[in-house]
Amino acid sequence: QVQLVESGGGLVQAGGSLRLSCAASGRTFSSYGMGWFRQAPGKEREFVAAISWFGSYLSYADSVKGRFTISRDNAKNMVYLQMNSLKREDTAIYYCAGTRLSGVQKSNRLYDYWGQGTQVTVSS
Repeated sequence: QVQLVESGGGLVQAGGSLRLSCAASGRTFSSYGMGWFRQAPGKEREFVAAISWFGSYLSYADSVKGRFTISRDNAKNMVYLQMNSLKREDTAIYYCAGTRLSGVQKSNRLYDYWGQGTQVTVSS
């Protein structure tokens, strides 16, 4: 029902910023909670941020709190992740995901749809 495509990744120096975008297609996009996850080499996929159906609830991993901001524009079928003050530890493939569950979900197992991922590399 939903297809997700991420963009905006790339190479950035530590302390810099990137804005990731996730374009969604399909019916009833506003009925999906959205999340960002990331996976670094040799590591498990981890939760980054989530936003509820209408943006009323937000959740962030402690490692990115205060630096990253998740937002959505349902009229444009878009989800964003603004990343500021980037660190080498933020280097990973970032995935956009959608869930039909309400609230904010932090587990990979609770998401139904996934994008292909976009690479973010932070250099020192």
